[in-house]
Amino acid sequence: MMKIRVTFILLLPFSVPIAYVHAETSTDYLNSVKSGIGQLFTPKPAEDVNKASIRSFSHFQLDTSQVQELPQVTPALGANAVRQKPFSGYATSLNFNEVVLAALQRRPEITQSIAAVAAQSAYIDVAKAQYYPQLSGGIGTGDLTSGERGRQVLSLSATQMLYDFGKVKTSVNVEQAKRLQEQAKVLVTLDNIAYQVADAIVNIKRYQDIVLIANQQIKGIGRIAEIANLRAKAGISSQADPIQAQSNLEAAQSNLIIQQTYLGQYQQKLRTLLGYDISAIHWQIPERLVKDSELYRDPEFNQIPSMMVAQVGVEVAKLQKQKTKLSNYPTLNVKGSLSQALNGRNPNNNEDDGFYNSIMLEASSNFYQGGAVASQTRAASYAEEAAKAQVNTTYLEVLDQIRLIREEIENKQRQIGVLAARKETTIRTKELYQEQYKLGTRTVVDLLNAEQAIHSAAQEIEAARYDIYSAIVRYIRVTGRSRDLYDLNNISIQGFEVQP
Repeated sequence: MMKIRVTFILLLPFSVPIAYVHAETSTDYLNSVKSGIGQLFTPKPAEDVNKASIRSFSHFQLDTSQVQELPQVTPALGANAVRQKPFSGYATSLNFNEVVLAALQRRPEITQSIAAVAAQSAYIDVAKAQYYPQLSGGIGTGDLTSGERGRQVLSLSATQMLYDFGKVKTSVNVEQAKRLQEQAKVLVTLDNIAYQVADAIVNIKRYQDIVLIANQQIKGIGRIAEIANLRAKAGISSQADPIQAQSNLEAAQSNLIIQQTYLGQYQQKLRTLLGYDISAIHWQIPERLVKDSELYRDPEFNQIPSMMVAQVGVEVAKLQKQKTKLSNYPTLNVKGSLSQALNGRNPNNNEDDGFYNSIMLEASSNFYQGGAVASQTRAASYAEEAAKAQVNTTYLEVLDQIRLIREEIENKQRQIGVLAARKETTIRTKELYQEQYKLGTRTVVDLLNAEQAIHSAAQEIEAARYDIYSAIVRYIRVTGRSRDLYDLNNISIQGFEVQP
């Protein structure tokens, strides 16, 4: 009998230096082979995991057609959406709450948050789909290495879950809790945009009043400069007096430009928020902003959006933990299948062009996955603890901000009292200096300093007063009072309605 010798050649995906194979010892050779096999079965780590290439992020085109200057409200996601009429030209007669609502109707941050809610609602439907029959089908051939390779079999199968110990229900509950979390995030975004608008209006009003004071300062110093010029020309006072007065006048003019710059910056910020020019509006701060803010009342923490997000996060973590634990339990399904041999034998009944169908019960469970379920359960437990800690962190942050705001307002109120007394004293001082200057016992510098002190005190009073308004606006956001104070309840905002 003739023997046939067959040689198999194994090609390994690593290189062995041929020129030095014979020179290596057997131990080195085995280590080399072991290293190569290790490279074959061990995935290589990503080399760029700790590197960020700007080029990889910058391959996009910015489409600004959806971000218009005029607030065009897009079709909303809800059936009760209200299309707002766009503003045009220059606004001259909008009140505080109207401006807040107008900004909310156009800001893309709100659109993004609402879209996230809609997306999460779709995930609820994905989870519920597991309650319904799962249908699948396909066509397959016979074994391509045998004589059956020409066989073609069409198959259809249907699986209906009968009982799963609540796994699908828990999955649905998880997605519903996530939707609540996304809805709470919409409230956070609403409060943030409302705060930006309200804070911009407060600061516009602040600098409108301060600009008036700066103009009054220029007029006051201008009058002193005229008197100094007349007295210097008459030889009554020094020639240095007009120069000193002119220097103070230029400083006052510089201060006016600075205040106008701040005013213009906040006007532009509000224009960006609204999409139209608001420079012609002279704002009034609503009295109810202070009255209804309930500054010294204990806040309702369950009404604060940031607390809502954190608390719902705990519920999501609990449900995720429950879902992980239930994955150990079996699932009972009823399965039905149909198969039709289009060519050749049907392997299910071994008949030529045969038809086969079956209905069966199936119980399936994952008995062991290398400890994956246990690890997932531990991870879910840690996530739950982290979510609970986040609730406490948010509570402390809110409490800290409330205390700081109250302390700031109290100190500003005391400061205003001191500044008002200082202003009155400075006015009396100026009157005395004017008489003494006429008699020649005071210099123009004393008169200029008194004039400067009056307007400086007036400017500080206005700054402190609007610091209080700004703090109250911040308090409204922190305590979740925006929707009540700005009349945002039961109003469609880009199709999203907040119901108290």
